[in-house]
Amino acid sequence: MDRIMWGVAWPGVVGRLNSFHPLDDAIAMSRKGSDFAGLAVAMTTPFEAGQVDEALLRAQVEFQIAAGTNCLVPVGTTGESPTLTHEEHERVISAVVQATAGRVKVMPGTGSNSTAEALRLTKWAAREGADAALLVAPYYNKPTQEGFYRHYKAVAEAVDIPICVYNIPGRTGKNIEPETIARLAEIPNITMVKEATGSLDQASQILVGTDLTVLSGDDSLTLPLLSVGGEGIISVVANIVPGDMLELVKAFQRGDAAAARAMHCKLFPLCRDMLGLSTNPIPVKAAMALLGRDTGELRLPMTVLNVDEMSSLKRTLTNYGLL
Repeated sequence: MDRIMWGVAWPGVVGRLNSFHPLDDAIAMSRKGSDFAGLAVAMTTPFEAGQVDEALLRAQVEFQIAAGTNCLVPVGTTGESPTLTHEEHERVISAVVQATAGRVKVMPGTGSNSTAEALRLTKWAAREGADAALLVAPYYNKPTQEGFYRHYKAVAEAVDIPICVYNIPGRTGKNIEPETIARLAEIPNITMVKEATGSLDQASQILVGTDLTVLSGDDSLTLPLLSVGGEGIISVVANIVPGDMLELVKAFQRGDAAAARAMHCKLFPLCRDMLGLSTNPIPVKAAMALLGRDTGELRLPMTVLNVDEMSSLKRTLTNYGLL
């Protein structure tokens, strides 16, 4: 009774912090974006001689589907969307939707610092058959909280697919405050938050005050966020080890605390030592190249790892058992 009573006020917290018991079905399904729970992968955009390599992109789609990934997230931060032309951005969305052919969900990045551009890209994704859209907070402009609200409201009301608010102040320069996210939660098709503030307090406030599904935006915080009611991860490291990240999430979902902690401890050095080498997606693209799954090519202003960083990456992958 206590767990159910607390679960209504704070879904996902009580009964997870210590024993990781799964939620009752009614509580687990009460959040707006629960159909996107689990593992989503923030895909890289492969390049060959300066052009988007669509054949390799499709191969990456197949790799993720075979691994059991629940959702693919192309053209986000990891997909180097700021360096893509508008036509390339649209083409990558279309290519991934077509390659998945309904086998997994697709939630492309369609955010922009311009509301009009975010609206155009989100409409494109909806027309092409995307299952949802991930919209990063408008960057560089540093909007007021009212500006954030009106930006997301304008896009959400123009499409009928679910919207995931992507809050990453380290990239955008300003936090979308929990009070603003609570206002956005009242809009029917705003259903998720990709939480990348690094603050469990902020994530908890969103979980307490809204019925939104919260997805981790930081690989190393996946387990902590799940423990307070998050429902999954939009992962970078799963570009190379989707099975391990999926096992962490599944272990938690089935109430196996020991297995979830073991996978967290296994993944943590990889998350810290690989992803911490340089700005995302530089390290993960280098790792994928070493593993024969990407060319490793980047577009300026992104630059490759230096010799020392590459040596460190090779040690990290070797220690993990990948090389």
